[in-house]
Amino acid sequence: SWVGARPELRAIGYDSKGIAAHLGLLRRFIKVGAVDLLVAELGLYGVRPDLEGLGIARSIHVMSPVLHELGVPFGFGTVRHALRNHLERSGRHGLMTVVSGVCVRSTHPQVHLHLSATRVEDVLVVVMP
Repeated sequence: SWVGARPELRAIGYDSKGIAAHLGLLRRFIKVGAVDLLVAELGLYGVRPDLEGLGIARSIHVMSPVLHELGVPFGFGTVRHALRNHLERSGRHGLMTVVSGVCVRSTHPQVHLHLSATRVEDVLVVVMP
């Protein structure tokens, strides 16, 4: 869903070795039931390998004031099931909720001609209030 996207905002954390972590934000409309909602999609998340497991993911809370400024009801992202334990550790402090059993249908431009323009995935949805 981020192919060709230009995030409106990027949070980049640095340390003495360079970039330590990054996260992008892009406002998008998503359909929840029959309602179109303008939300902040969080993505392009990454942590430098030597910092994994040190709790740097909790720093995502710096995005909360930004979500309020943008006037969106929540931020969300989708991740694969392999990241469940990692995200649930981060979410136990109330920073986010991990929701499973949600089927996400996404559309993308004809970037890959051998793929359908619409795909349905069983992913974990991460919601940040």
